[in-house]
Amino acid sequence: MAVISVSLVVTSCVPSRMFDDLKVAKLKCDEENAKLKAGQLDNTTKIEELEKTVQAQNRDLGMLKNDTLSLGTANRRLTTLYNELSNSYEKLVANNDKLLASNQGETKKIIQQLQMTQEELLRKEDSLKVREKNLNEISDKLRWREAKVAELQKILDSKDSVVKALKDNVTKALLGFNNNGLTIEQKNGKVYVSLEERLLFASGSTVVDPKGEEALKQLAVVLEKNTDINVLIEGHTDNVPIKGGAIKDNWDLSVLRATSVVRILTKNANVNPIRLTPAGRGEYSPNDTANTAEARKKNRRIEVILTPKLDEIFQILE
Repeated sequence: MAVISVSLVVTSCVPSRMFDDLKVAKLKCDEENAKLKAGQLDNTTKIEELEKTVQAQNRDLGMLKNDTLSLGTANRRLTTLYNELSNSYEKLVANNDKLLASNQGETKKIIQQLQMTQEELLRKEDSLKVREKNLNEISDKLRWREAKVAELQKILDSKDSVVKALKDNVTKALLGFNNNGLTIEQKNGKVYVSLEERLLFASGSTVVDPKGEEALKQLAVVLEKNTDINVLIEGHTDNVPIKGGAIKDNWDLSVLRATSVVRILTKNANVNPIRLTPAGRGEYSPNDTANTAEARKKNRRIEVILTPKLDEIFQILE
């Protein structure tokens, strides 16, 4: 508006050419003004856009500031947590080192205990092997002994049969003397023929009476037929002391009577003397310990003990 007013004043005061020049200038001014207005409008638009951009940037900046603040807070928290974790880690490392050192000691102890246990197991295993070997040896010996015992039992059973048959034969041979002071008994695998004094000897004598000699002859016949029988002849007396004479004491009397019986047995049958053993027991193996006449009568006797030879048994036991 100021430009137009100037033009009118000039037009009225200057010549036409100048007016035209002014008009041209005015047109140029108008064009420039239009351009300026257009540029101003464009600048205004740009300014508005820039303001919007600035506002958006400000919003973004505010958001970034908020985000930065949040991130800073979070970062500080993370830093604190990191520091705490770092401290915890260092403590854990220290504890782990201590634990490892302690575990090494414990592990060493455990290894030593395991080694000791293993060595003990090896010793026990060796001992077990030795015991097993000994057990096998004992088992072998036991089986061997069982076989020997079975064999021995078989022989003993056979001997028992022999002894029983021998007793039967002796009983038959001496049947007529059973009521005259003679008894026959089987015990301990042997046959005991007991002849009282009244059947063989007069009191204090060592000479066998004829009746007793007849009984011994019958017994000799049985012994002659049973060559595997050993014969022990024992003389027994009572406890009454011997007074005077050629016989010194009851020991002497018992031995002399036993040898008298041996002579008769070998004289009247084919009995090998090596099978016969005379012995004197005197008064020291009584049948009856009572101090009576009846007891002393029982004790004055000759016992002929018939024993099957045990050579086979001894061979087994060796």
